[in-house]
Amino acid sequence: MITVSNTTPLRYLIEIEKVHILESLFGRVFIPEKVAEELQRPKTPQKVKDWMQSRPHWLEVKKADLSIFTPQKKINDGEHEAFALALMLKADAVLIDDKDALPEARRLNLQTISLFTILERAAARDLIVLPQTVDEMRKTSFRLPPEDEIQAVLERDQKRKKHKARKKKKTPARKLS
Repeated sequence: MITVSNTTPLRYLIEIEKVHILESLFGRVFIPEKVAEELQRPKTPQKVKDWMQSRPHWLEVKKADLSIFTPQKKINDGEHEAFALALMLKADAVLIDDKDALPEARRLNLQTISLFTILERAAARDLIVLPQTVDEMRKTSFRLPPEDEIQAVLERDQKRKKHKARKKKKTPARKLS
């Protein structure tokens, strides 16, 4: 799966020390140079800057060809480069949370995945404990989705866990001989 990330998902996953889930969910993740730059700005948390200085092999910085498209709406430079890189690489998805940029992504037929969707997918694969991770997100400066959306995500997670537990109970244990 070819995945391009914008700044926000990476930054906050690094902050809450859950960035490793991206490799598990997507394999290699690409970011444009502008996103790499944004993750190392002076006001960026030191933890994020340190992580970027020794970033893992699965995060690849690539130069985006901005001539590929011209945004019809005002979006920031990181999103512009992320969308251009996604088009260049024929990406399967763009990790992004900027609601103002979503119409542009739809116009470009780019599939977007929000940070909370990433967290929900990670929880479904038992990579994180979702309620604990949501609590960690609440302690950051991330602009959280409305509370009813957060509760819906947590309820789906709870149902998934109950279903998994029931399924496990029904599966008879095999005797080793």
